[in-house]
Amino acid sequence: MTLLLRLLRLVGLPALLILGWWGYSAWRPSFYVPSPPRIASAFADVWFTRRILDDVLPSLGRLLAGYVLAALLGVALGVAIGSYRRLRATTEPVLEFFRAIPPPVLVPLIMLIVGLNDMMKVLVIVSGCVWPVLLNTVEGVRALDEVLADTARAYGLRGVSRLRRLVLPAASPQIMAGLRQALSVGIILMVIGEMFASSSGLGYTIVLFQHGFQIPEMWSGIVLLGLLGFALSLAFRAVERRVLYWHHALSRPDREAHA
Repeated sequence: MTLLLRLLRLVGLPALLILGWWGYSAWRPSFYVPSPPRIASAFADVWFTRRILDDVLPSLGRLLAGYVLAALLGVALGVAIGSYRRLRATTEPVLEFFRAIPPPVLVPLIMLIVGLNDMMKVLVIVSGCVWPVLLNTVEGVRALDEVLADTARAYGLRGVSRLRRLVLPAASPQIMAGLRQALSVGIILMVIGEMFASSSGLGYTIVLFQHGFQIPEMWSGIVLLGLLGFALSLAFRAVERRVLYWHHALSRPDREAHA
């Protein structure tokens, strides 16, 4: 029974939305809003082909490269800035300035500096993904419990040992929150980078279909992006549960007590 309820929660709302879309397309047929069966047929014709290798995998590769690079850069800088008050005070105005710049605005600049290649698309992803990770890491390090810090100092934890055993574990809930936000930003910027200047990828293919007035095929690309985003979100949740198992275990008794 519990499994059935979980399944209904998972597919219930999407099923209602699809039925509503189907009913609307039958009530008011439109060339620009095809019915779900037409989109499903186009999805099979377009994506169950070599386009998986030629467009989907390159997009995922760029997303993974940009996301990992942004994560490493954001955590490293965030730990450094969060650990030193003077460094934080010095860099805060600059960070606020660059954070306020929408990443899509940087695409033409990155194109001019780097050129029209895969590195440009990866850097576009990095330019947006790094900020949620960096700022959440800074806040996580700043919120380090003073009692824990004093205890670590008393036990002689210094340098890498202090970072590995105290700072990163204590800041990991905030870091994971930043990584979760960065994942959705990365998917958006992956598509934007490929729409500007590319010969492959999901963004390029969707724009190609739009220019050719292949509307069901264009919708199928949008649906595929949604499915990929959903799958990546599930994968991230699984990783997050594994990384933060201790955090969830500590918070579970509190939830049960309130219940």
